[in-house]
This record gives sequence, structure tokens and C-alpha cells, in this order.
Amino acid sequence: MDNKQQDMEVFADIEKDLRYISSIIKQKGREILNQYSITPPQFVALQWLFEGGDMTIGELSNKMYLACSTTTDLVDRMEKTELVERVKDNKDRRVVRIHLLEEGERIIEEVIKKRQQYLQEILKNFSFDEIKTLNANLSKLHQEMK
Repeated sequence: MDNKQQDMEVFADIEKDLRYISSIIKQKGREILNQYSITPPQFVALQWLFEGGDMTIGELSNKMYLACSTTTDLVDRMEKTELVERVKDNKDRRVVRIHLLEEGERIIEEVIKKRQQYLQEILKNFSFDEIKTLNANLSKLHQEMK
């Protein structure tokens, strides 16, 4: 087997492992979410608001790759359950932003903490140096993909 073929096999293995890891993390995330009264798309929306602060429906739609009408429905449902609220922008009263409320923030923090605990359990047989190397490599990969 020549070097080029070996290189391609390594890339194929990496892609496959990342796909499987992503699927497992998504499944575990859904299991955790089943303990809460929110849907996976609502969790994604809450996570964007938690990390990015208040944003318009259009901004949230772009981040989630959803149509504005779909995001509006999503926000309507989250507003009814008091996870978010619509607030007028201070600088431009025509602009309405979606604001994360205390309950939405609490759910996000709890779910993220449980996901981190799951990951900690998975990595229990890794040395601290292996974990730091994994973290550095994943961060570098993420930066390259941006």
C-alpha cells in the first residue's frame, strides 16, 4: 500500500470516528433532555441565546439554519413556557430581541453540566495529559473548520 492510500485511510478513519462520536453525543444529549420539558430544537435555541446573548429572530434563525417562520413558532412556544421573552431593543424600538429568562438559563446550565459529567465519566481512563492533548487537538480542529 502506498503512502497516499494510507493517508486516505487515516482521513476515512477520522471522519468515521467523528461521525460516530457525534451520533453518540447527540443520543446522550437527547436522553438528558428527556428529563426536561423542552425539545431538542428548543435546547439548541436556548444554547445560542445562553452563549450569544439576546438576538433577533433573524439572527437566531441564521444560527440554527431554520426559516424565520419556524424560529418564530419555536420562540412562541418557549415564551409560553417562560423560557424566553421578546424585548424591544433600547436603541431601535422597531427591533425585537429574544431574551433568555431565568428558567431557560437554569435548564441550559443543568443540561450542560450533565453532559460534562457524562464526558468526564467517558474519559476516566485517560491520563490528564491525554485529556489536555485531546482538548488542544479538538480546539485546533474547531478553529480550522470555522
